[in-house]
Amino acid sequence: MTTDLPKTTGAGSSALRRRAAAASARSTAGERTLAVVVGLVLLAAGTLVTLLSYGVFGTARASRPLLDPMIVDALRAQPLVALVAAIVGGLLLAVLGLVWAAHALRPERRPDLVLGTLDGGDTSVVVSAAAAAEAVAAQAAELPGVGRARARLVGSEAAPAIRVTLWLADDADVRDVLARLDSEVLATARGSLGVTDLPAAVRLELDHLQPGPRVS
Repeated sequence: MTTDLPKTTGAGSSALRRRAAAASARSTAGERTLAVVVGLVLLAAGTLVTLLSYGVFGTARASRPLLDPMIVDALRAQPLVALVAAIVGGLLLAVLGLVWAAHALRPERRPDLVLGTLDGGDTSVVVSAAAAAEAVAAQAAELPGVGRARARLVGSEAAPAIRVTLWLADDADVRDVLARLDSEVLATARGSLGVTDLPAAVRLELDHLQPGPRVS
């Protein structure tokens, strides 16, 4: 079960909704856009070939080979050039595929937050994403009904968000846990990090590692 706890404030509600979505799951907008573009290009090419084969552009054109005979003759006359072109094209496609895969599998960004400066601006006070997440997880784990907790700070330095996973006991009051998480844990995090808004996505799990009753 996953729920969002965005703190919206009037005019910035649309930006906060985007940050809350980023907290729920890592963004795949770039991958989706590239997949849509490639799919549209392939669809257009397939549609064009189908129309050609059915003679929409003329029966003479439909009976001709896909490649112009002049191009075929040129490739036969220069087999080395054709081979090099095929190798280069294959390498380009392989590189594009590797770049796409690396972009899709890259580690999710975890922003470190600058709280302020000291010594006239020469020294910056920085809270690492790991330290902030550990503090939130430790405080969340102390809430009644919570057995374990894990947190991850995501987003950017200018627009951070947090992703929290809570493992609840069987008798936990879910509504009370979420209310106290927002009013106590996340409120403390917002104050400590110096941010007005900190959208959060909370995932709830049943804690299966609870110790069973002792038998004497």
